[in-house]
Amino acid sequence: MIRAYVGLGSNLENPLQQVADALRELQAIPNTNLVEHSRLYRSDPVGPPGQPDYINAVACLETSLEAEQLLDELQAIEQAHDRVRVQHWGPRTLDLDILLFGDQVINTERLTVPHAFMCERSFVLYPLAEIEPNLVLPNGDHLSEILLECPMGTLEPIAL
Repeated sequence: MIRAYVGLGSNLENPLQQVADALRELQAIPNTNLVEHSRLYRSDPVGPPGQPDYINAVACLETSLEAEQLLDELQAIEQAHDRVRVQHWGPRTLDLDILLFGDQVINTERLTVPHAFMCERSFVLYPLAEIEPNLVLPNGDHLSEILLECPMGTLEPIAL
């Protein structure tokens, strides 16, 4: 079993419910167990202006799937939530990103792991640190040290 971390985000069509539902749906992925997840967080949108705020979380999974098989399952969940890819970093009903997949470094046409922007995003780093505070990235960087360079800003935990 490989430990994978997945970032969740939504800012359309009842984002709180979208993320809560997706957390439950992660449990149904074949050959995969939801180990734990962070609280939900409210974050300012990244990307085009005028978007609603996001609801974000991070989930820890243990899976025997290959990384691209897990990606297929995550994209199927996104599609079930009517995810439409119209605008880069635009608003969305649900976004599920593989942040880390064990200690693997993956760079294919479909998948980049560790996630390319995870170390710049408070809405990824703080929920990740909540569930795995002593995490060491595949390149040897410690999550606790990365957090020092990425202020929490307006990110705030919220109740579900």
